[in-house]
Amino acid sequence: MLYTTEQLLQIKQQTFAHLLVEEKDHLLTLTFNRPEKKNALNPVLFNELAYALTYANHSRDVWAVVIAAKGDVFCAGADLKAFAGANETTTSIVPAPNGEIVIGNIFNSLHKPCIAKVHAPVYAGGFLIVCGCTHVVATENATFSLPEVKRGLYPFQVMQSLLQIMPPRTVLDLCIRAKILSAAEAEKNGLVSKVVEQNKLDEEVQSLVDEIFQYSPSAIQLGLEAFDNLKNIPASEAHSYLKQMLGECIQTEDAAEGMKAFIEKRKPVWKG
Repeated sequence: MLYTTEQLLQIKQQTFAHLLVEEKDHLLTLTFNRPEKKNALNPVLFNELAYALTYANHSRDVWAVVIAAKGDVFCAGADLKAFAGANETTTSIVPAPNGEIVIGNIFNSLHKPCIAKVHAPVYAGGFLIVCGCTHVVATENATFSLPEVKRGLYPFQVMQSLLQIMPPRTVLDLCIRAKILSAAEAEKNGLVSKVVEQNKLDEEVQSLVDEIFQYSPSAIQLGLEAFDNLKNIPASEAHSYLKQMLGECIQTEDAAEGMKAFIEKRKPVWKG
């Protein structure tokens, strides 16, 4: 773990510089709040996001996460000047990680539904956020582009994340030609789950959260854990592993409640 259990339990005592954190009714909402820098991911924001997502993964009270942003760009990717060593003062008191932060890995280990609420353009490393989520709801104003090759760079980590979502040739074309995808094109290629009108974004995301919360949080979490672990399990062992996970799922309080509610013909009351 990048942070100790004690550090994670102190999330409400932390001061975040570039991330707005709100937890309510089992939903953790994380909002990028660096609009003057196009929500570019500098080391401070990277750490704050990693800390909040790690907390979400280990908190029983968090059943889902929404990631949103302030300003006219959802995320411009990595702040290259900051990572090159540019001095920056910060008010953040979020604990320093115990190791290297790899955002893609952190999303992989977040075994909770995670919704990207995209209202504006996404560039470069911002794709790591979008690709890491289980759902992406975008407005018609959103666009998606990888301009790295224009600057003599290549979107290495983004390529890996995209390969989990899109066909290889589509991914390579996007990386090589620095194409700009409209929200509709992103939806067609599987990068976006749903495109909505700008004034319907809040409503659509809340509707999705409400629907997810109708179902067993523990079942979903175990399912997402299995989905992550299957990437490293040989095909010959996959079904044995999944049978084991089913056995674990059956033993949860939620499974008992689900069966009881079914017999009693009522809505279940989940505990997660």
